Amino acid sequence: MAITKEKKEDLIAQYTDLLARSQALIFTDYRGLTTADISGLRNKLREVNSRYHVAKNRLLRLALQNAGQPVPEELLTGPAAVSFCLGEAPSAAKVLLDFAKESKVLTIKGGLIRGKIISAEGVEALANLPGREVLLAQVLAGLQSPISGLVTVLSGPIRGLLTVLKARSEQLEKASA
Repeated sequence: MAITKEKKEDLIAQYTDLLARSQALIFTDYRGLTTADISGLRNKLREVNSRYHVAKNRLLRLALQNAGQPVPEELLTGPAAVSFCLGEAPSAAKVLLDFAKESKVLTIKGGLIRGKIISAEGVEALANLPGREVLLAQVLAGLQSPISGLVTVLSGPIRGLLTVLKARSEQLEKASA
């Protein structure tokens, strides 16, 4: 069934808007998935604030150009579906990789993160990144470590002086008793 020109323009505008709000795009080959499988995948991706669209390559190419993004020609060959990662990209990548392993039909083609084209291996590496909270905790621990070491070093001489004074006061108490 042919798509009207107005519908194509609406789709391009919708894709351009999603591109502007997305942290990343992940391209997949969806051939072999049933409609129920795709609906289930869409629901899982919605939970991590991502959208999954089966898109015509030509319309997606035009939307990428409109958004000023590079057009990954190697990822736009054959039937393609794209996940627009509006939330955290690692979460969406993890959902897609888990679904691909579970279904054994979905194939990850690659992705686009902040204007950089990444391979399927790059998407897998993205999925293996820890969550935002874990990364923030690691950065905070890295910042705290030198400071706590400095506090320990600076408190050493004071602690030594207190130990000597306490020993001296005990010595004087014994002598006066």
